[in-house]
Amino acid sequence: MSDFLQQMATLSAERAAAAGSIRERDLDKPVVPLQLDAFDIIAEIKGRSPAEGALAGADLDRPAQARTYAAGGAAAISVLTEPSRFDGALEHLEAVVAAVPGTPVMRKDFLVEPVQVLEARKAGASGVLLIAAMLSDAKLRAMLDAAFELGMFVLLEAFDDSDLARSSALLEGPADRERAASGELLIGVNTRNLRTLEVDATRLERLAPLLPAARCVAESGLATADDAADAAGWGYSLALVGSALMRSGDPARLVAAMRAAGGARVAA
Repeated sequence: MSDFLQQMATLSAERAAAAGSIRERDLDKPVVPLQLDAFDIIAEIKGRSPAEGALAGADLDRPAQARTYAAGGAAAISVLTEPSRFDGALEHLEAVVAAVPGTPVMRKDFLVEPVQVLEARKAGASGVLLIAAMLSDAKLRAMLDAAFELGMFVLLEAFDDSDLARSSALLEGPADRERAASGELLIGVNTRNLRTLEVDATRLERLAPLLPAARCVAESGLATADDAADAAGWGYSLALVGSALMRSGDPARLVAAMRAAGGARVAA
């Protein structure tokens, strides 16, 4: 595990240990299922990132940003809830869920304990991101099961061929294979180098031959419709886009353009 992920895991574990008890009646907000086309966008809301710095001012209106993404046809909206490096909070997730009731919202964070999946569901999330490199096989299984028992989708994030091998091994089980086929279990490839925090522009294409039989997500560094088309050509079915949308003057138009370009490449 990189130093950055280790730091995030430590901070996340401290927050998980401080989490209050969550009762079954706290988990009653509706789950919004993913509705996937040939190529889709998961549009991300974040105020800042360690790699990009500030992406928005203190006056960032996350609900308004979410409604713009939904207007562009985003299949889901990712909300950063990590507070120490991304200026996130669970309250941001709750606000976005309330703003776009027809669009599934995903909690993106450095989750290390099943209680954090329950926190996400309590806040109204319909999905969570899990990072394979941060979790043992046993802990990953526990967190996957926690999400699936609640009807949530999971984006399982990989950074290298070892992570993808673990993801592929999951699909040897019939239940996870069915979830991957339905889009309940997505497999992501993040192009971020977690030591330098720079984007490795070659990673999506280089790891494409190792993609498992699932709907796979291209993450980090995609900024244009041409980037989405390239990802689709390499076998990815979705792109997770954050910084480019946060900086765009017309994020709805960019979401729509990336969806269209990716879909056209799939159909070609």
